[in-house]
Amino acid sequence: SLNPAGPKRPDCNRAASKSPTKRCSNSNNVPMNSRPPNIPWADRAHLVHRLADDMGFSLAGIAPATPSDHGNHFREWIAQGQHGHMQYLAENIPVRLDPEKLLGGAQSIICVADRYPASMTANRPARPQPQQHHVVDSHTGETPLQADAPRGRIARYAWADDYHRTIKKRLFELVDALGSRFPEHQFRVAVDTAPVMEREHAARAGLGWTGKHTLLIHPDHGSWMLLGVIVTTLHLQSSQEAGYPGPLAAPTDHCGNCTRCIDACPTSCITPYSIDARRCISYLTLEHRGPIDPTLHRAMGNWIAGCDVCQEVCPFNQPIEKAGVTGSRPAGLATPGDTIDPANHPPQIPSSEFHTPPDPPPPFHPAYTPRPPAPDLELQQVIGWKAPDRQEAFFRSALKRIKLDMIRRNAVIAVGNHLARHDNLDLRQRIRKLAEDPLEPSLVQLTAQQGLASLGSETAGDPVEPESGE
Repeated sequence: SLNPAGPKRPDCNRAASKSPTKRCSNSNNVPMNSRPPNIPWADRAHLVHRLADDMGFSLAGIAPATPSDHGNHFREWIAQGQHGHMQYLAENIPVRLDPEKLLGGAQSIICVADRYPASMTANRPARPQPQQHHVVDSHTGETPLQADAPRGRIARYAWADDYHRTIKKRLFELVDALGSRFPEHQFRVAVDTAPVMEREHAARAGLGWTGKHTLLIHPDHGSWMLLGVIVTTLHLQSSQEAGYPGPLAAPTDHCGNCTRCIDACPTSCITPYSIDARRCISYLTLEHRGPIDPTLHRAMGNWIAGCDVCQEVCPFNQPIEKAGVTGSRPAGLATPGDTIDPANHPPQIPSSEFHTPPDPPPPFHPAYTPRPPAPDLELQQVIGWKAPDRQEAFFRSALKRIKLDMIRRNAVIAVGNHLARHDNLDLRQRIRKLAEDPLEPSLVQLTAQQGLASLGSETAGDPVEPESGE
């Protein structure tokens, strides 16, 4: 989400339908005359945690179904138009701010998180293989591109199968398991699909705290996480009432004086604990369906589907991989009141400084094993994609929500940024052809014209207007 109180950002810690998904006790085929086991109130939360752990969630916690503490902030954010064209965020605000309005009689919110890999080698056998290292240019906001075959980057959350399906399937299984024991109660599942303040509830449940980049950060797992919730009428002991048993943690803000995410953002869209979606690369590449402001093109670098810059620089994501490692983060790293020099590299934390449990769970669900087209796509191909190309590349991916014209628009911008640094006559001719061809979608044609203009080349023909609805 793009606001500290709002739903998750579209690409991270990340939509199917916009209507809530409901699963009630009568949906699990439990005979109504059966007698469910009498489970004491104090044991119900333990049951939830055990079931969630058995289903492979990295974290699970319980929050009370109480109204948001950030209602005024959220309304102001919407009133300022910082949600861009995501009109669904401006709808059902009273429901979004109060879980009881989403599900009458709501008592508790079960919050879960799945970690996802920050490395292409996660969940893969160790073997020598070429690896592309992406370092952000502090002046252009761009990552290095090969001069001969430029590629466009994909945000890490979309390197594997669609997380909506991966999380929702197991949440429904969790609902069935609970419904069989508590058939008189109702449950409603949401994975970016209902007006719920998911990150705020997840923080209350002990899954982390809201960082200055508005994403949830766990002190051990960092921010490479995807969230899901179950709103239920079942009264459960909250994580706070249980004292935040490990690996849960109280939602204490550990950002301190660190401003790395703010300083590194290529488009300067981050202010402390808030995001202006209209400038966010994730929003622009994934959600925005019209032309992108040409003044933002250079800052977009070679990102064509989401953006990870604010997470890449976060000290709590260093080192990138801590597979199967848990425990308290070593003292001295981004604790409240610390001053952190963004010019310095984050300290590398030896794994020996963590406590490793005897039988650590798998660090990532197998569905998050990176697969093609991760981590990037060849731009020369994407600018010429047809519908079957997009369908094949984004099969079972969360990126299938990006329209064909949008991904081509994004690729044209990335090509223009490449040409600004590495002149390539063939690529320039490809962009010129897109700018001149009246049969090209207006969004693609206009973006190509804007790219040529920024390169100091004359645009062919008169600028076209975007098609209605873009």
